[in-house]
Amino acid sequence: MTSTAQIDWLLRFKQDGFAVVGPLIDRPTIDAMKSALERAIAEDIRRWSSNPWFKDHWMVHNLLVRDGVFLEFLSSSALHRFLSQALSPHCILYAYTSSSLPPNGYNFSRRIHIDAQAQSVDCVMNVGVLVALDDFTDENGATRFLPGSHLSLDAPDEGDFMKRAQRTYPRAGEAVIFNARTYHYGGENRTSKPRHAITLNVCRPWMKQRFDYPRMLSAEQLRALGPVGRRFVGMDSRTPKDLDEYYVAPEDRLYKPGQY
Repeated sequence: MTSTAQIDWLLRFKQDGFAVVGPLIDRPTIDAMKSALERAIAEDIRRWSSNPWFKDHWMVHNLLVRDGVFLEFLSSSALHRFLSQALSPHCILYAYTSSSLPPNGYNFSRRIHIDAQAQSVDCVMNVGVLVALDDFTDENGATRFLPGSHLSLDAPDEGDFMKRAQRTYPRAGEAVIFNARTYHYGGENRTSKPRHAITLNVCRPWMKQRFDYPRMLSAEQLRALGPVGRRFVGMDSRTPKDLDEYYVAPEDRLYKPGQY
C-alpha cells in the first residue's frame, strides 16, 4: 500500500468512522472460510435452536476455535498493518464472529446499533473489521454506516439515520474497518444465496475480552499462532493470580510492559 493510500483510508476512518480497505485475504482463503462458516452455522442451529436465548442465527461466535483458517487469519500482516494505525500495535481481540445473512432473510444485525459501549469521542476504544467473503450489493444486504456518528455520544434519530447512512460495497476479500462507535445497520438479503462475512472486534490491551481466548485455545493452537497472533488473542495482557506470577522478569510477565 502506498503512503497516499494509507493517508486516504485513515483520513476517511477518522472523519467518517469507516473505510473500505484491502483486499486482506485471497480467493483460496475466501473459499475455505465460506465452507467452514456454512458447517459452523449448521452445527450451531442444530445445537442451539431449542435454547430460548439463542438469537444469533447465522452469527457464529468464537471463529478462532471453529476452524484453522480463522485462527490463521489472526496472524495476518495485512490485518495488523491496518489495526496498528486505526487503534494500537498492541491491540487484542475482543470478539470474532460471522456476519452472514441467510438467503431471502436477515438476522439480529438488522437494527441501528454500535459495537462498543465505551463512551468516548476523543479516544478510539474498539475497532471493527468486517471482512466480506462475498461481494456486498444492494440486493444481498450491504451494511449501512452513518458517517461521523462516532463523533457524537448521542444515538441518531432513526429517520435521520436512514436518510444519511451510506451503504458499503467491499468486494470479496476486502474489508470495512470502522470505529465500533459508528452507528450501522445490517441489511436484508433478497437473493437466493447466503451472503457471507466475518467480523473482528478489536480493543486495547487493558480492556476485557468477550471470551477468555487464552484459556479457550489449546497449547497446540497457541503455538501455531506465532508471537503476533498470541499477543492478539490476549496472551500478553493476562493478569497474575498471585505475587509469584507478579515478581518476575519483564519478559516472563503475563502482562507485558509498554502496552497501550
